[in-house]
Amino acid sequence: MPEERIPKRSEVPEEFRWKLEDLYETDDAWRADFDKLRALPEKIAAYKGRLSESAGTLLEFLQLSDEISVLTDSLANYAQRRSDEDTANSLYQGMVGQLMNAYVAINAAGSFETPELIAIPDETLEKFYTECEGLKLYKRALDKVRAKKDHILSDAEERILALAGELSQSPENTFNMFSDADLKFPDAYDKDGVAHQVTHGSYIPLVQSSDRVLRKSAFEAMYHTYDKFKNTCASTLNGQVKAVQFYSQARRYNSSLEAALSSTEVPVEVYHNLIKAVHDNMGYMYDYVELRKKLMGVEELHMYDLYTPIVSDFDMKITFEEAKETVLKALAPMGEDYLALIRKGFNERWIDVYENEGKASGAYSAGARVHPYVLLNHKDTLNCMFTLAHEMGHAIHSYLSNKTQPVVYSDYVIFVAEVASTCNEALLMQYLLKNTDDKKEKAYLINYFLEQFRTTLYRQTMFAEFELKINEMSAAGETLTAESLNALYRSLNELYFGDGIVIDSEIDLEWARIPHFYYDYYVYQYATGYSAAIALSQRILTGGEAAVKDYLGFLSGGCSTDPISLLRGAGVDMATEKPVADALKLFGELIKQMEELF
Repeated sequence: MPEERIPKRSEVPEEFRWKLEDLYETDDAWRADFDKLRALPEKIAAYKGRLSESAGTLLEFLQLSDEISVLTDSLANYAQRRSDEDTANSLYQGMVGQLMNAYVAINAAGSFETPELIAIPDETLEKFYTECEGLKLYKRALDKVRAKKDHILSDAEERILALAGELSQSPENTFNMFSDADLKFPDAYDKDGVAHQVTHGSYIPLVQSSDRVLRKSAFEAMYHTYDKFKNTCASTLNGQVKAVQFYSQARRYNSSLEAALSSTEVPVEVYHNLIKAVHDNMGYMYDYVELRKKLMGVEELHMYDLYTPIVSDFDMKITFEEAKETVLKALAPMGEDYLALIRKGFNERWIDVYENEGKASGAYSAGARVHPYVLLNHKDTLNCMFTLAHEMGHAIHSYLSNKTQPVVYSDYVIFVAEVASTCNEALLMQYLLKNTDDKKEKAYLINYFLEQFRTTLYRQTMFAEFELKINEMSAAGETLTAESLNALYRSLNELYFGDGIVIDSEIDLEWARIPHFYYDYYVYQYATGYSAAIALSQRILTGGEAAVKDYLGFLSGGCSTDPISLLRGAGVDMATEKPVADALKLFGELIKQMEELF
């Protein structure tokens, strides 16, 4: 592919474009199915008030829900994937919009479902299972809904909570508008006095620069700006935490943490165990800080020095064909069945490979039932090869869950979503390290791996601990102010980085720019998923066929049981601290390997 000019969609060779014809041959075929979807709200509404009338009626309704899931899966994947091919194409934008309107109508028509399912007496439901064998398939799904019974309020109270829903989104909406639209940063200047524009998008590349003057300038430009608005930012975050507290208390949860984790069936102990395990292994992070300081050759290491590569004067050019070949070799320990699925994806055009005009940026895997679709914007870099391995991990996870599980249990929860992708990355890294004798290349790879640990396991756990503590402060009646938030965030930086680095005062305000603090206990899953993936990759490399069989069972599990049980079946118990501790032990070993190279 030429890199001088970004091609138009029509100029991209067919073999590098995903095959959406596997979903619908034509737009007209999509429209025919969409007409079927538009007729469904009336069909759904016909079951209102009837879910408890008989086992047969309840089964019919649940089977109708499955049919809707299958139909919307194909419709959504076709419209959204077409739109992502060229985001300027108004035809497919319109199709996505039509689909969203249809979703709203379907959800509105089925709003009676949860209250009616919860209202069915236990003895009635047990009688239904005895009378109707087919209904037993849905027992776990029904149990999950009915587990919310203690947290469902009266009709009047539920109506009030629903009416307050838009208000609860206000803090996040305000943050997004302030951060994305209103906030402007002064330019940063490099050692030659050249100005560089600072935006949210340019900030990380600027602090990755080898020019320390530029890094410091960008760092100060970012946080000195937030300092001017620290009270506004604190008030907005305080509003977010208060909203979360309100809903958890209204629904009679013991804490906002319990309320958030209940939706994915994750015990609160998992969250606490993550933080404790990282605390118990903080020494590795302090070793890393000392190593970075030594290899950078600076008298003082500052917070703006954390992102620039330790090994920067090395470049790996990897074509897409080479990336595919290397990924297959790296994933060989997964066995031939797994490799056959990877090849199937490569050969049957699951992947949209290169950038074209208007194409959506970044990368993702969409788990369509016909087969997954993977969007890339491949640039012949090491990072792009890891992205290929990562997204194909998601793809095979979706493929196996969809092909193995019935519709109702085919979708996996977010807690396990990053495990398969990160496991593939870990296997790729271990393969690359094992198969190079080049000191520079090995150092470059280890640096890449170390940064994944630092930014995913330590950093996301620090975020998770900050979020937990601000919720605890709010629950205790404390108003979150800029002063209290700065003090807390500084203390966490001191704990996580130690005294080998200067904790610059500007970093006290980093909390003000992190959007994840508006996602209600989301970030911990990055760290737990990464730990589970590292543990599983190590088990696959040492455990042979038995370990691979367990892992494939996990990939095929969908949501047939809770995520902790699924991972336990693969050989990793996330209800304990061990997977996190084991992952951090590998981090420590990598630090030693890096030290030995210099």
